[in-house]
Amino acid sequence: MNEKRYFRVGQIVPSSNTTMETEIPAILRTREAVSPERFTFHASRMRMKNVTKEELAAMDADSDRCALELSDAAVDVLGYACLVAIMSMGKGYHRISEKRLHLRTSENGYPAPVVTSAGALVDGLHALGAKRISILTPYMKPLTQLVIDYIENEGIEVIDSISLEIPDNLDVGRQDPLAPLEITKRLNSNVDVMVASACVQMPSLASVPLIEDRIGLPVISSSVATTYMILKQLGLDTYVPRFGSLLSGKY
Repeated sequence: MNEKRYFRVGQIVPSSNTTMETEIPAILRTREAVSPERFTFHASRMRMKNVTKEELAAMDADSDRCALELSDAAVDVLGYACLVAIMSMGKGYHRISEKRLHLRTSENGYPAPVVTSAGALVDGLHALGAKRISILTPYMKPLTQLVIDYIENEGIEVIDSISLEIPDNLDVGRQDPLAPLEITKRLNSNVDVMVASACVQMPSLASVPLIEDRIGLPVISSSVATTYMILKQLGLDTYVPRFGSLLSGKY
């Protein structure tokens, strides 16, 4: 019988986020049923209520404190769970953020690799070989355009998008996890990959495998991509059943 190994997963989340602390544990609890590793989850929060560029910038400035707090718990990996906060700070900013927050943990004596959901989405799309994608977001259209510009700067063309234009972050978290199954029927599926939710707060986990079955193409979400990169940073295999191609163990 395989010996169990235990990992502490830290999450930096917006104060109004109610989704990433449920979706990432749900994925990793499913993995525990087929693999010997075990996970605990630990969060630190940054104030943010409305998804505006100004609030996102103020929130991001608080991420250093969160990284320091989580390193006090000697976490094995740290996930920054706000995609649009990173993408609104400028193209390629996830690399700056990941390096800076890792430095904070190192300075505190408990160095931990850092995964941003923004960087994870980009890395997950590259892992799948995506060149053309369609995306669903809950954002106002100007923020969705920032996300599109950010992704396209990473060499991936966004050929179609839907913006639900929900400004209140709590309202985003109250959306039906199966809603993307219907909404994405309006997206162009002549793509390499479809992004069922380019937002860590918008519930979509239940929709990912169902959309993938319908269109016969890889489908990912921010939480799936973030979990994928957490597993990669921990040096673990990336197989988790029932959450789409990226977590099939092939990548």
